[in-house]
Amino acid sequence: MANSRRYKHVEKSFVSRFMKKCENFFVKIGHFFVSIFRVFDSKFTIMLVPHSKGKVLNIQTNVFAMVFSFIILAGIACSFVYFNNRNSVSSEEISRLKEENKQTLASLDELRDENNNLLQSAKKFQTSLSQSLALLGINQSGSTTRNLGKHSDLSSLFDTQDITSGTLKETADVRQLTSYLENAVHPVEQIGKMLENQGALFSDIPNLWPIKNGVGHISMAFGQNIHPINHQWYIHKGLDFGTGSAGDPVIATANGQVVTVGYNDSFGNFIIIKHKHGIYTRYAHLSATRVRKGDSVTQRQIIGNIGNTGISTAPHLHYEVHIGSDVVDPAKYINVK
Repeated sequence: MANSRRYKHVEKSFVSRFMKKCENFFVKIGHFFVSIFRVFDSKFTIMLVPHSKGKVLNIQTNVFAMVFSFIILAGIACSFVYFNNRNSVSSEEISRLKEENKQTLASLDELRDENNNLLQSAKKFQTSLSQSLALLGINQSGSTTRNLGKHSDLSSLFDTQDITSGTLKETADVRQLTSYLENAVHPVEQIGKMLENQGALFSDIPNLWPIKNGVGHISMAFGQNIHPINHQWYIHKGLDFGTGSAGDPVIATANGQVVTVGYNDSFGNFIIIKHKHGIYTRYAHLSATRVRKGDSVTQRQIIGNIGNTGISTAPHLHYEVHIGSDVVDPAKYINVK
């Protein structure tokens, strides 16, 4: 029991001392705030004395009002500095945007000029294409015109009345030009196919100079001539090509099949090639042959060499073109392209 009473006594003493310390702490805090309030509540009198004989103006205030006014003025000054800096930055940004806008307008003017040049070129293209289609017999109304409808003529590109409100004229022009070019692909493809077919046709018709690389000259034309040996008038049934020397390569003037490779006293070494459409070609007075009977040859393929065999006074190539049983002038077919 004695120990219990002693512990309670110690506990009460400790609590009492702790409470007194807390009370003293809060009293000091209160005194501190009272002192601060008294300082801020200190009165001041501000007197404004005019130079003239006017009434003296007395303004009473305290420290709290003055500190509060100073804080407000400092805030206003800082805000002014901040917004002034922001205004300077905004002015620089506006100047930069104006310069960019100026450059953009210049680029737009240049784009408009290029667009006008493009439209002029497109109009020339349409005229040229129409003339080419007409010459080739291609019906333009069945392709481009039908697909484009009322906007097929490029002249509509220059009609400002058809431009939708709010849309740049250049944008509408480019759209119509794109539509025209897309639909012009078909007739251009037709031209390409026709040229391809004609290229195949020309490969089957003897239309080339029969000596490789086009060397030599025509030493005797087709038709009535004086025979170089007996000096009598006769009908020369081909063209004679001379190069001044033997050995120059002779080429096939069209695709075909070799039907004869032989020799006789008149033509010497000779080759006959059968082509399509009932056409035959003969190459005579050769020094050597490079093909055999039954071989398929292609246009420009070397088939032999110029010589002086048979009835011949100098190295040359005797070249004939036959259509069926008729002999025709080879000059009409050479470079017919």
